[in-house]
Amino acid sequence: MHTIPKLDTLDRPALQPLPGRRYEYAEWKVATVNIDHHVEVGRNYYSVPYPLVRQEVEVRLTATTVEVLHRGQRVASHMRSYGRGQYITDDQHRPAAHRRHLEWTPSRLIRWAETVGPQTARLVSTLLESRPHPEQGYRSCLRILRLGRQLGAARLEAACQRALVLGTASYRSVRSILDKGLDRLPLEAPGQPLAPIRHPNLRGAGYYAHERGGPSC
Repeated sequence: MHTIPKLDTLDRPALQPLPGRRYEYAEWKVATVNIDHHVEVGRNYYSVPYPLVRQEVEVRLTATTVEVLHRGQRVASHMRSYGRGQYITDDQHRPAAHRRHLEWTPSRLIRWAETVGPQTARLVSTLLESRPHPEQGYRSCLRILRLGRQLGAARLEAACQRALVLGTASYRSVRSILDKGLDRLPLEAPGQPLAPIRHPNLRGAGYYAHERGGPSC
């Protein structure tokens, strides 16, 4: 007696077509959006829409792309960068310039730095001015200001002054100066005021003067 193969009666009707795309390996991680509206992935920083600041998001990471999801909805997608410390920013994710009610602004960080001292404020202002978008410097500024809480305002002021003299206004430079105790050494010309940095691409502290009426720290 002829038996109908199970392949024809059971398996074949249940078969589904092959996927249109080849399987792509992906890693998932949970991240919190920083005040600079970027998430850190693989030592680089990828932007998400500004309203998601301080929100928890999911990141899907493949060999070529970085996708950010919030409550199951994709909110950002970027080509993956394999550098280090790079900012990958979509201008559509940035806050509108006219939104004065934003919690974090360059002027607020500068005012916070002024409570430490003039050299710290000057370094923070210089750092923000050196970035294509000021928000890209927020993370470094906060790290610098935390050093003051850990090591004291006097040491941070001295370290910022030395970094400015060296022309290296960055968190890494200030941290290195403090770690090596260079802030305790006299400068070549102690007591001499630092000459202002002049460069056509630097906006100067007055650039943020219009924001001084914003929220206080």
